[in-house]
Amino acid sequence: MPGFERLDARERLAFQLEDSHVHLAATTACVLEAGPLAREGGGVDIDRIRAFVESRLYRVPLCRKRVARVPLEGAPVWVDDANFNLQYHVRHTHLPVPGDERLLKRLCGRLASQRLDPERPLWELWVVEGLAGDRCALVAKAHESFARGRFGQGLLEALLSPLPDKGFEPGPAWLPQPAPSGRALLDAAMRRRLAFPLAFARGALAAVREPEAFRSELERTLGTLRRAGAASESPLDQPPGPHRRVDWLALDAHAFGENAARLGAGEEALVLALLGGALGRFFEQRGLPLAFQRDLHLRVALPAASEWSGEADGGALAWRVAELPLAERDPASRVRAATHALRAAAEVSFELLAEAGEWLPAGFAAFVRRQLGMRLANLSLTRFPARPEPLFLLGARVLELVPLLPLPPRQALRIGVVPYGGALRLGFSADWDLVPDLHDLVLACAEGASELEVAARAA
Repeated sequence: MPGFERLDARERLAFQLEDSHVHLAATTACVLEAGPLAREGGGVDIDRIRAFVESRLYRVPLCRKRVARVPLEGAPVWVDDANFNLQYHVRHTHLPVPGDERLLKRLCGRLASQRLDPERPLWELWVVEGLAGDRCALVAKAHESFARGRFGQGLLEALLSPLPDKGFEPGPAWLPQPAPSGRALLDAAMRRRLAFPLAFARGALAAVREPEAFRSELERTLGTLRRAGAASESPLDQPPGPHRRVDWLALDAHAFGENAARLGAGEEALVLALLGGALGRFFEQRGLPLAFQRDLHLRVALPAASEWSGEADGGALAWRVAELPLAERDPASRVRAATHALRAAAEVSFELLAEAGEWLPAGFAAFVRRQLGMRLANLSLTRFPARPEPLFLLGARVLELVPLLPLPPRQALRIGVVPYGGALRLGFSADWDLVPDLHDLVLACAEGASELEVAARAA
């Protein structure tokens, strides 16, 4: 029997935000030991890796689903991909010799620039040979909709294990369900729309019975936007083009946590202080003196629910917006300013916008893009859960883990943070043309981390 799954509010919003320049695929770079993955005669055993990936796909059902569109309405739905081809999704490439970190970063930037094929399941794995030091890399790309948890594990969660097991059993057999016809999709959409008045009446009744809850939700969505106002215009909050530039930095996670404790701050505040100081130096290098920076209100958006905030769900429909201590040159004062900024952060939710998109016409996507395109924040920062234990792929230890996140509609810089293997890694994703000097910002962050360490010792 033909089957399909409707997208939930978060998944739909991810598709509504996309255009030819904004493609919401998150990229993760994993550097691994090459030895356990080698085949006889040299090189990585790509056939064995593909077989292993195939054995784990049942844990991530979206890996075999593609997006279909409801006729006339244009709403996206998940359907099984009857022409699923594993070799298309698990790719194999080689860095020029000698393969170093600089070349790997360039490759990741090119892969992040390529939009996933909308006619196929929205993920890719690139196995990269040629890294110096008997290493290889696994570069994973997956659409933002994969991160929501409704369809099981994430792609890397299904592949990486805390156990160094080299063997694996084949996965269960998979038989795709036939895709529904356009007429069937349209009929289902019409039935939902005919039921809308009843659903609307129920929602209105709930609002009357609980007016404070309804008013509170509405105020959080629209009122907070009004109170927060717009951030200062900067080179970082411009519409991105189609090409990406990536970079990353590794800090000592233990030392970073100790420095935060000595300075009487949380790690989140220390990261904001680090970025504030680094961006201040970065803008000075671009010719923006300190006197002008004092009048800038440079803001960073952080997920409202994250490991830092003490909540489990890291969904991106609710954000905290905090001002960065850009013009504060004293490191200890910068940490205090960042702590205060986090306490005063405004929380903005787009839950109502996403839910409204369920019933409003396709043109509503343009309205959503305008709302999210407000200069509410200049850049985004997302922290991922710590990985205290080492991870393995077919017995090969993961040495480095770097998150490289997609750019929102009106931001040219986004940063992901993940603690793994004793390091706190910051992954920088930027527009290729708007931030050609991205590596200068990374160097400024390294310099800022040293400043904070000196301040912590003095404290």
